Amino acid sequence: MLPVKKSRGACNLPTADQFAMKILFLDQSGKPGGAELCLLDIAKHYRDRCLVALFADGTFREQLEANQIPVQVLTTQAINVRKGSNMLQGFIGLGQLAPVIVKTVQLARSFDVIYANTQKALVVGAIAHFVTHRPLVYHLHDILSADHFSSTNQRLIVYLANHFTKLVIANSKASAESFIQAGGDPKKVEIIYNGFSPELYQNHLSEVPKLRQELGSAQQFVVGHFSRLSPWKGQHILLEALQHCPANVVAWFVGDALFGETAYKQQLQQQVEDLGLGDRVRFLGFRLDVPQLMAACDLVAHTSTAPEPFGRVIVEAMLCGTPIVASAAGGVTELIEPGQTGWLTPPGEAHKLAEIIHQCLADPDRARAIAQAAQTSASQRFHLDAVNQQIDRVLQGI
Repeated sequence: MLPVKKSRGACNLPTADQFAMKILFLDQSGKPGGAELCLLDIAKHYRDRCLVALFADGTFREQLEANQIPVQVLTTQAINVRKGSNMLQGFIGLGQLAPVIVKTVQLARSFDVIYANTQKALVVGAIAHFVTHRPLVYHLHDILSADHFSSTNQRLIVYLANHFTKLVIANSKASAESFIQAGGDPKKVEIIYNGFSPELYQNHLSEVPKLRQELGSAQQFVVGHFSRLSPWKGQHILLEALQHCPANVVAWFVGDALFGETAYKQQLQQQVEDLGLGDRVRFLGFRLDVPQLMAACDLVAHTSTAPEPFGRVIVEAMLCGTPIVASAAGGVTELIEPGQTGWLTPPGEAHKLAEIIHQCLADPDRARAIAQAAQTSASQRFHLDAVNQQIDRVLQGI
């Protein structure tokens, strides 16, 4: 069982302006995944006294720069270590990390806190902490399980977190419990959900008719799927469900294959052809207009086949006022109240997903009422201002 931490008395703590700590954020990716988008929102709050150091270049750097957040890319060399890497691959990757470690140590001396946002960042941050004695914070955006990590990587994360960090921020109870079950120190864990700016997801209804017209779905029931194309994200489940739905139900897949998963994209395209769904499926690739696209959907489907650490797209759909159905595993079950703010289905069960689609088709008024309740709930529970206050509090506590 995860221990419940008592809230610290904020009245005795200095304000963010008084404390004004300088933070060195570390992230391994040049591409904006869920962990990176969370970091972007946190770094905005500290933009006048932080630096985001990336281990790869890409569109995430561009997003940081567009938000006036100081950013530096530490290497252009690909670091070939994955979550499933074994010990030998890890040692090879450590050699590739050496130049990044040297630069991070040099940077860390000018900052008060090292904030590791990903697994590779934790490795580099732990060494930088050892050399500079700057306190290390690890933001855990993952569930430590065989579904996501090799046993070697699980042990490495737990060892580094237990011996080198002052604080582990978990993005859900599910993530926190997986860390503790893997041997993580429960006294170091604080659960802080991802934060969102509700205004970024609302007031897009005027754009919906034009967008649906452009995508050829003006008179259709649109089920949207928003995620990178990856086997465990389960896009194939939605395709299976689609064949059991009326012909006017179509699917939009927003996202593209990353991390060497192009074979899965080809598999999905073949599945569309085999099922005869060519005129009912659109692969839209990576898009920047996600809130507008979500608002244009009649239903957003989350279909992960393995436990999700948090489920960012679920909250985004809720904030957009679009009905959401999601796989009931991991942090997802902490976000949705079934039948009140959305629907939950067993992971991998396409026929259950098809049933929910049929329900929304048959009773659109109920679906809209559930979406409105979800929008109100999400705006209160996951507001970025409240989340930033929580992060301020725990950082001041170290």
